[in-house]
Amino acid sequence: MVTAIVGANWGDEGKGKITDLLANDSDIVIRFQGGANAGHTIINEHGRFALHLMPSGVCHEGIVNIIGNGVALDIHKFINEYNEIRSRGLNPTLMVSDRVQVIMPYHVDFDKYEEERLGGKAFGSTKSGIAPFFSDKYAKIGFQVSELFEPRALKEKIARVLEIKNALLVNLYHKEPIDPEALYSEMILQGELIKPFVANVQSFLYDAVKAGKNILLEGQLGTMKDPDMGIYPMVTSSSTLAGYGTVGAGIPPYEIKRIVAVTKAYSSSVGGGAFVSEILDESVAKELRDRGGDKGEYGATTGRPRRVGWFDCVATRYGVRLQGATDVALTNLDVLGYLDRIPVCTGYEINGEITKDFPNPTKLDSCKPVIEYLPSWKGRGEIRGLTDYSKLPQEARDYVEFVEKEIGVHISIVSTGPKREEIIYR
Repeated sequence: MVTAIVGANWGDEGKGKITDLLANDSDIVIRFQGGANAGHTIINEHGRFALHLMPSGVCHEGIVNIIGNGVALDIHKFINEYNEIRSRGLNPTLMVSDRVQVIMPYHVDFDKYEEERLGGKAFGSTKSGIAPFFSDKYAKIGFQVSELFEPRALKEKIARVLEIKNALLVNLYHKEPIDPEALYSEMILQGELIKPFVANVQSFLYDAVKAGKNILLEGQLGTMKDPDMGIYPMVTSSSTLAGYGTVGAGIPPYEIKRIVAVTKAYSSSVGGGAFVSEILDESVAKELRDRGGDKGEYGATTGRPRRVGWFDCVATRYGVRLQGATDVALTNLDVLGYLDRIPVCTGYEINGEITKDFPNPTKLDSCKPVIEYLPSWKGRGEIRGLTDYSKLPQEARDYVEFVEKEIGVHISIVSTGPKREEIIYR
């Protein structure tokens, strides 16, 4: 069976933990989109891991972890992460699709230069080269990993592509041009580093699906960062929807039988863009941010403080619908226990009218949150680490069931802490 784990919101929902959890019952875990621009944090018996390119199944023995063709592969970051995992006593089985395209060194540079050029109108990029990479991929001047093993053709293509890149560097960004010989040598080196992992993943997955293997598709970021259905233009450059998993991994669409959309018990976001339920009082926001997660709400890739807000029923309902969620995992419930009462955004006010439908991005800046308050379980005992739903205080259960009713999808998993075992199945 094929299961997809995806984000219902702006990313940072806790997908790494849920993937690590469900990997116990999986044979294969696949990253199918994105790149090293976002991190998945997992905590288990091996310690704490902030994974950026590695699939979240790398902590399990006997699982094949795959970088699918839809990923933006930064080879140096992949190798560094692999070596770090090996240094901590793990020996994951890894495969890289021979059709995956690679982040070129100039992709990272162009990402930085464009953010500098935009100044106050920048997109809040992680400067990992993602947007320039995908721009080149769809302009058909990207490099598949297999091209790194064909020296003559590689040299010719680098010279051809650099005519375009150097024109931009010199005339738009006023930087020094790239030396084609130096770039060629670098990419030959990168090819040697990645070659042991490269395989015909499509053929491998065809046989795995046919054999009835349990396959886990691991998404990056969330619905609101999808380039088509998210808060465009403050989005990422590859689709964050479960449906793209079939493209980015090379699996027939009808094989996805379960889609778990992950959402937090409150909201968070990194980078710019509309965020209707955001807490604008910085002292209130800081307290929630510092209490959130295992080390606070700070980006696993950038370290930047995340913007935080109250649970957004409007955005999350939209998110789980677009993902086609069969069920939902609700994370970080334990964080809210310090509040005297718990605010929840149940609607948006636009020009004096209340809506529960998520609007087009052009209208989001005009939206004001409609806030309702739910009773807190403060003083009713610590819920962190509980694994029995019936042991939660009534107010905590009421909160879960209120959210479930609002979003219209069953909450099958409730996370009560950052560790793998701090989980409740409903």
